[in-house]
Amino acid sequence: MRIHRLLLFLCFVLLDAPFGLAGELNNRRTPLVVAVEKVSPAVVNIYTSETGRPLRNPFRNFGNNLFDQFFQDFFSKNQNNKKSLGSGVLIDKEGHILTNEHVVARASQIRVALSDKREFGARVIGADIKSDLAIIKIDSEEFLPFVPMGRSDDLMIGEQVLAIGNPFGLRHTVTTGIISALNRNIRAGKNKVYSDFIQVDASINPGNSGGPLLNINGSLIGINTAIYQKAEGIGFAIPIDDAKRVVDELIHFGKVRRGWLGVSLQEIDPQLSHHFKLDRKKGVLVVRVAEKSPAKAAGLKRSDIILAIEGHEVTSKSDFRGRMASYTIDDNIRFSILRNGKSLEYVVRVISIPKQYVAEFTRNWLGLKVQQNNPRFARSNRLATSKGMVVMNVVPKSAGDRTGISAGDVIRQVNQDRIDSEEDYNKAIANLNNPDRILLLVQRGRQGYYVTLEP
Repeated sequence: MRIHRLLLFLCFVLLDAPFGLAGELNNRRTPLVVAVEKVSPAVVNIYTSETGRPLRNPFRNFGNNLFDQFFQDFFSKNQNNKKSLGSGVLIDKEGHILTNEHVVARASQIRVALSDKREFGARVIGADIKSDLAIIKIDSEEFLPFVPMGRSDDLMIGEQVLAIGNPFGLRHTVTTGIISALNRNIRAGKNKVYSDFIQVDASINPGNSGGPLLNINGSLIGINTAIYQKAEGIGFAIPIDDAKRVVDELIHFGKVRRGWLGVSLQEIDPQLSHHFKLDRKKGVLVVRVAEKSPAKAAGLKRSDIILAIEGHEVTSKSDFRGRMASYTIDDNIRFSILRNGKSLEYVVRVISIPKQYVAEFTRNWLGLKVQQNNPRFARSNRLATSKGMVVMNVVPKSAGDRTGISAGDVIRQVNQDRIDSEEDYNKAIANLNNPDRILLLVQRGRQGYYVTLEP
C-alpha cells in the first residue's frame, strides 16, 4: 500500500513538473525579454575599413575630452587599414539600415553581420554629418528582419528603456536603464550644437553607436550616439522623430536638403534682454528678413524674438541652427515669437532658394556682387585662374565683408560643390544645404582659403 502511494505521488510530481517549469518561464518572460526577442534579429554589427585619412569625429573639439576617446576607440592604430565596429538597425524589408554617420564615414568597405550569422556587403545610400545619421543598404533575396521606426514625442523622464548593440565587438549586448532627461543640447566647439538628444543611464559603450534605443514595448525610439568618456551612466541618443525626417531625405536624395528661412539673427545679450523686458536671457533676435523668403511670407519681422521652435526653447544662434538641422525642404515649422511684448506663433514652410533669386541673394544676403570669370577677364586683371566667380564688389559690414572677402577674390567652391562657371554657381546656391551658414573656398592669387558666411 505504501509503495502504491509512493508511486502515485511520483507520477503526480513528474506530470506536474513540465507545467511548473513552463509557468516559471512565462513569469520570467517580462516585457523587456519580449522586446529583446522582437528587435534583436534586426540589430546588425557593422564592420568598416578605410584606406587613407582618419575618420571624422563629428563631436571633435568638445573640450574636456567629451566624446573624443569614444570615437577613437572605434579604430585601429594602423592608418592605412582601419577597422571599426559599430551598430545599426534594419528599418525596412528592402534592407535599409539606420546607423550613425561617424560609423561609416569615409569607409572604403562595409560589412554587416546579422544575429543569425548571415553577413552582407553594404553600401552607403546617404549620410549627414550635421545629424550624425546615415543609411546603408544590404541586398538579399531572403527574408530580412526589420523594426519599423516608432515615435519619440511622448517620451517620459524615468521611462524604462533598453539599448542593443555591439560594444567592443560583443555582438547583441543588451543594457537597460531609464530616460534621464530630454531635449539635451550638446555643444561641439564654439558654433555647433547637437540638439534634442535623449539622455539615458543605460550602459552605452564604443560599438553601441548606431544601435537602437527601445522602449518597454520594443518600439524604436532613438539611435544611440555618444557617451561622456569620464562619466558612468550618461549616454545620448538621437530621437527617432528627428531621425525620420533625415532618413526619408537620405533614402530618396542621398543627402539632407535643408531649406532656407531667410532670417538673419543676433544673440540676446544682457542689454538687449533688459531692453525687451525679458525675465532671463532667452531667444534670438531677428535683425533682418530677406525679401521673397519663407520667413517674410509667413509674417516674421525685424525685431521679432524667436523663443522656441516646435515648442523647444531657443537660447542662442547655435541652438537655433542645431534645432533647425533636422528640418528639410517643405517642412512646416512652428515658431514661437515675442513681438512688442506679445506672444505670437507663425508657421514657416521651408523652401530652397528660388533660382531667379540667386543674384539678389548673393548681393543682398551675402553682400557680394559676382560675375563669371573667363580667360580674357583673367588675363586683363592678372588673375591666377580663369574659372569660378569673381568678386567685383563687397558691401561694407555684410557677411562677405566680415569674413575678409575682397574684390578680385575668386569663388571656387560653395560647400562641397566645385564652381567653374556661373551655371555651377547658380545651381550650388539654389541647392544650398543650409543657406544660413555657407562654406566658400576663395582663391586669392595662387592661394586658396575657406571662409564661413553667416548672413
